[in-house]
Amino acid sequence: MARHLKTGRTPEQTSADAHKVRETVTAILESVETRGDAALRELSMRFDNWAPASFRLTEQEIESCLAQVSRRDLDDIRFAQAQVRNFARIQRDSMKDVEVETLPGVILGHKNMPVESVGCYVPGGKYPLVASAHMGVVTARVAGVPRVIAASPPFQGKPSPAVVAAMHLGGADEIYCLGGVQAIAAFGIGTESIAPVSVIVGPGNAYVAEAKRQLFGRVGIDLIAGPTETLVIADDSVDAEICATDLLGQAEHGFNTPAVLLTTSETLARATMEEVERLLKILPTAEYASVSWRDYGEVILCDTDEEMVREADRIASEHVQVMTRDPDYFLDTMRNYGALFLGPRTNVAFGDKVIGTNHTLPTGKAARYTGGLWVGKFIKTCTYQKVLTDEASALIGEYCSRLCVLEGFYGHAEQANIRVRRYGGRNVGYGQAAE
Repeated sequence: MARHLKTGRTPEQTSADAHKVRETVTAILESVETRGDAALRELSMRFDNWAPASFRLTEQEIESCLAQVSRRDLDDIRFAQAQVRNFARIQRDSMKDVEVETLPGVILGHKNMPVESVGCYVPGGKYPLVASAHMGVVTARVAGVPRVIAASPPFQGKPSPAVVAAMHLGGADEIYCLGGVQAIAAFGIGTESIAPVSVIVGPGNAYVAEAKRQLFGRVGIDLIAGPTETLVIADDSVDAEICATDLLGQAEHGFNTPAVLLTTSETLARATMEEVERLLKILPTAEYASVSWRDYGEVILCDTDEEMVREADRIASEHVQVMTRDPDYFLDTMRNYGALFLGPRTNVAFGDKVIGTNHTLPTGKAARYTGGLWVGKFIKTCTYQKVLTDEASALIGEYCSRLCVLEGFYGHAEQANIRVRRYGGRNVGYGQAAE
């Protein structure tokens, strides 16, 4: 039976945190809806000490940002975007329009069409998350979205040159230096200066995730992508250093990042906990990682690989790093995860930054019902039908008429009956079922 060698915050504590977040977000959304740009300006000043004449960057401001990024960094951004673009194109090519004759004279089909507009959020309060620009903007472009806008908060008192460069090189039509819930509100609600979008995508902190949740329905969203989560599944085929490194590599995101070790080796478990403490003494981002590890870190000891699968599916983590003798066993048997990283040669950072899969992934157990952001999130699959012959219309009409009357929908039935009368030559009474 699985047992905890280290636990994090209780579900009750986490629920209390979530309640505070909901109240704050609701108030901000209401303020933006009521007061538009004036609210954006006040909120941006309060949270980011940032209130320029316009949140949208001009072409000159964008060029100035590009000029501040080194050639190597620009080349690295282009390389990463090429990987993301290539995999997104492969995914897009897998989505086929279909048209089939299901009965003689009956044609059914579907078309895959991009949504009209997308707002891509790029977090940047603690770190300038360049990679999030690739994941949203580049993928939306591959999907064929006509209007792609992007926003990121100021970093150290100004637009982050690297983030702006990534947005621009990715193909954003409009770039805004605007962060947090106020940016999500501008995307979803719109203001005097920012036209709303059809879909909002991108990761963020708990407040950003909650804002997307509250706006869902008014606009589409990719998924609830809140604070980063990581799960390391390991056996004694690997060592404590690599396990601790992969745990802290995600724990540094912030103060509330769950980092969990799941293992069948008690020796590895205890050695990893010791190694985490050693690395925290030298990790430059220990200020954040140490708090996440203290409050949200867990170490769970299991008896078998099968038990680790059950625990992993219960946890439903955003990122799952598998370092065992048979990592493909977890690929074949696990059901609930955002993304799998199989074997010690790969890791979550590869997926986050450069390898080509999308790093906007489900958190908060949302992996039980959704995967991550991909080109299909920007696509609407819409069906259509054609009936080409009188005989087909009358045949379908007879079945439809009877089924509608069975449900008590006599107006629906008459839609079928009129076709039976006109195209089948049969006298079906108004509001009656076809015999």
